[in-house]
Amino acid sequence: MNIQQHISKDKEILDDPLASSQARRHAEEELDSLERYHSKHPEDDHDPSPLELYCDDHPEALECRVYDN
Repeated sequence: MNIQQHISKDKEILDDPLASSQARRHAEEELDSLERYHSKHPEDDHDPSPLELYCDDHPEALECRVYDN
């Protein structure tokens, strides 16, 4: 799956009147993060992991630090 497919999947969940409130809330939060990520990295079409999304929004977080040797 690529990022566009993931975005489409989340939009389908939000459009589904039978989706649970928990599923809708998760899809809405994930969709927001995916769209922000995609706008910052339009050339990148891979489906980012939750950690990639988090680190893209919070590069200063301890778990997002990258050290060069």
